[in-house]
Amino acid sequence: MSATSDVNVRHDDRVRLVSAVFALSSAVDDAHAQRPHSAHAHARATRKKLAGFKQHPAVTSLEQLLQEGAPVEAMFGYALRLKMPSLHIEHPPRWAPPQWDEQLRDFQEITNLAAWWKAEDGPWATSLTQAQRMFTQVNMRQFLAPFVDTSDAQFILLPNILYPAEHEIGARVGHEITCIVPPRPAWGDSPPWPFDEDPVHIYRATVGQYTRLLMRDYLAHHENQVNEASLIELPVSDSVRAQNPTWIDQFLALFVSGVVAIFLEDRVNAAEAKAYTLMESKVYGMAMLPGVISVLRRYLNDLEAGKYSNFAEFLPLFPKQLRVAKRIYSL
Repeated sequence: MSATSDVNVRHDDRVRLVSAVFALSSAVDDAHAQRPHSAHAHARATRKKLAGFKQHPAVTSLEQLLQEGAPVEAMFGYALRLKMPSLHIEHPPRWAPPQWDEQLRDFQEITNLAAWWKAEDGPWATSLTQAQRMFTQVNMRQFLAPFVDTSDAQFILLPNILYPAEHEIGARVGHEITCIVPPRPAWGDSPPWPFDEDPVHIYRATVGQYTRLLMRDYLAHHENQVNEASLIELPVSDSVRAQNPTWIDQFLALFVSGVVAIFLEDRVNAAEAKAYTLMESKVYGMAMLPGVISVLRRYLNDLEAGKYSNFAEFLPLFPKQLRVAKRIYSL
């Protein structure tokens, strides 16, 4: 973490451990089958090195979780709750396999992962340097403060060159808001993009996960405003509604995309923000994103003018203003 940034970019052996176990799961093959891509060379080498341990209890427990439909975020959240260096968890969640912490510790020891990571320190050190370079001038608390309570948030970024290789993961443990980000895959046989050559990827991932995790907690603490706002249906597409069945889920999908677009426009450039907005609209059904951005920009202006003291005061007006914006942007 630099003197001008509040994002702590680092590596975490607990996450690397679960990522290594994940490397042996069917999810890796499934992801590649859905859209062929080449993972980081270190990820492929790790998978090859560990191939003989697919039947280890730590792997079969993770595989069982995947078969039961457990979110990958939950598994990595579990990793972040493991105590170091014992890898013991004091209060395991009810969904966790019995003694999974002990299985993970045994897996790390029997595979001698510590020696492997030491031998492969070069790629890990490079990923860390690349990611740190992207956050030397980023103050995430200041950027998100108009929308959510960031007073005690500690922002963690873990660049991950293992698995999953195709999407980021967000988890909150106490005050730590963690985003685990792989490099953007170059679909086909090309190697993934370096973190410092693809700013939109790493900013979209981190800002998106930090915003989603903090806003979900924020909404839980402002039930009255949520209840009032949710009386008005949000103008979302059928595809967004299908993926986000509840009002809160739909709101988060719209809100997070809007905040990411504003970050890209303010901290990268207007062209990248426009490209992101177009992609979200065309590929992910977020046709209302220009309207969301307009509404959030208006809120920020009104906040600065003293019309509101926080986002909770504005929340009941969000769906109303968004419906007006829909009519404007549909013309």
